[in-house]
Amino acid sequence: MSGSVVLIHLAGAIALLLFATRMVRTGVERAYGDVLKQKLRGTMRNPVLAVLTGAGLSIALQSSTAVTLLVGSFAGAGIVSGMSGQLAVRGAEIGSALVVKLLSFDLSLLVPICIAAGTVMFMATERRDWRQIGRILVGVGLLILSLEMIGEASEPLRQSQLLPVVVTYLAGDPVTAFLLAAVMTWLFHSSIAAVLLLVTLAGRGFIPPELGIVLVLGVNLGSSVIAPLLTRGAAPGVRVVPVGNLLMRGAGSIVMLALFLALKPPVAFLGSTVGDQIIHAHILFNCIILVAGIPLAGLVYRASEAIVAMGGKPAQGKALAEAELSALDETALGQPSLALANATREVVKVCETVEIMLSRIIELYEHADQDKIDELAALDDRVDRKHAAIKLYLSRVPLNQLSDSEALRYQELLGACVKLEQVGDIIVRNMLAHVQKKLDRGLTFTDEGWRELTAFHHSVLTNARLAFNVLVSRDPETARQLVQEKDRLRALEKQSSQSHFERLREGTAKSVETSSIHLDTIRDLKQINSLLASMVYPVLEEQGMLGGSRLRTV
Repeated sequence: MSGSVVLIHLAGAIALLLFATRMVRTGVERAYGDVLKQKLRGTMRNPVLAVLTGAGLSIALQSSTAVTLLVGSFAGAGIVSGMSGQLAVRGAEIGSALVVKLLSFDLSLLVPICIAAGTVMFMATERRDWRQIGRILVGVGLLILSLEMIGEASEPLRQSQLLPVVVTYLAGDPVTAFLLAAVMTWLFHSSIAAVLLLVTLAGRGFIPPELGIVLVLGVNLGSSVIAPLLTRGAAPGVRVVPVGNLLMRGAGSIVMLALFLALKPPVAFLGSTVGDQIIHAHILFNCIILVAGIPLAGLVYRASEAIVAMGGKPAQGKALAEAELSALDETALGQPSLALANATREVVKVCETVEIMLSRIIELYEHADQDKIDELAALDDRVDRKHAAIKLYLSRVPLNQLSDSEALRYQELLGACVKLEQVGDIIVRNMLAHVQKKLDRGLTFTDEGWRELTAFHHSVLTNARLAFNVLVSRDPETARQLVQEKDRLRALEKQSSQSHFERLREGTAKSVETSSIHLDTIRDLKQINSLLASMVYPVLEEQGMLGGSRLRTV
């Protein structure tokens, strides 16, 4: 087999490895992303739990970089401290190293099982959670398959006359080998994929032990660079955690390389095979960085803040239209009335974002492309960040200093914030999924069905604006009008469903193809309207205009 053919097979196997890793991560994020985020938020105050949670998230997401970006966004929103975030990232690096160890075992039997089971789960149901579990299983199967393909594709290299020359050169020039491994990892954007490739090649006898240790140190350098580069345009608070990781892990890999080359310690204690030695060196390095990082956490955090501040000018140079300030003034917490006013301003900003999401989602039903879908999903991330920040801010308001009216307003703002976050989730999790399904299958609505959807959406959008106005004005008449609209929309939903089923009975092809999308969208819009209407209930209750039950007396 010619060298070019070998490289093509090897490139295809590596591409499958990267795709499978991303597939598993995407499935976990979509199925369990919110749960994982909540777990992370709830455990970050405890250093030990922060490390363990970071490791668990990295194992689930198959990426320490993903955890670094997630923790960095939380630190930027003030949900967690930068120091706790850096400890969580330390745990994430160990978690990703443990994933490599797990995948190094002979798991070939899982390939057909995972692919078959995952495909059945993905294709046999429309339930989002089951489909994502199916995606995860298929991704795991393809991941293991890609490792087998890399081994088979690299087998002809045993007879290569060039490979021993390259290996000999890299063994004699460890600095070049170190930098080459770092560049490879940066290109892969995955330390797991990079180490797995090294382990597979080492198993075929292509990498000697000492060179393997040098390469795995280079992998850690390359992995530590990914997150800082991805967040280079983000807010300073978001960049502190990735930069701190670069200082610890990146600088640590350079220090460890210098010590390894100077001391030349034996590597046999790391394992009986070169592959095991590479994996165990990867795990040992990240454990050393974790242990060393605990006493150095304060110093690293201050250094990372200083570095971010030095490079903060580009972020400050954004257009004024893109600037975003938080109204959650910490110094106002001792004055409840002022703190509640600040929280109101921030909730209004969430209302504006939700209104944009609700306005644009119907446009995607008509003309959808992946970029616009991604932009809308990013707005939900903004809602989630503000929702978490507002709840954290309100939780720090001293409740014993609130008057009765302030206590009611406190509960009203908290409830509105929760409902707005739920509305954002419905738009992104449910309605965007319908948009994606319509886009993937090339479906179109009937003219009558589209008119029904747009009319229903227009009513919900109008009611959303009324609800947002009531949040500020607390006008009981507007609140009463909104609740009456809730009843009208319930009747409109029944009418739309009846019209839709009539078109199905007539055998309209488009109605059959878009049936589930049409009905699910109407249901989602109705649920959004109900959440928005419930935001004004406190105003009606305060005025005695809301009964305790909707049931009629018999």
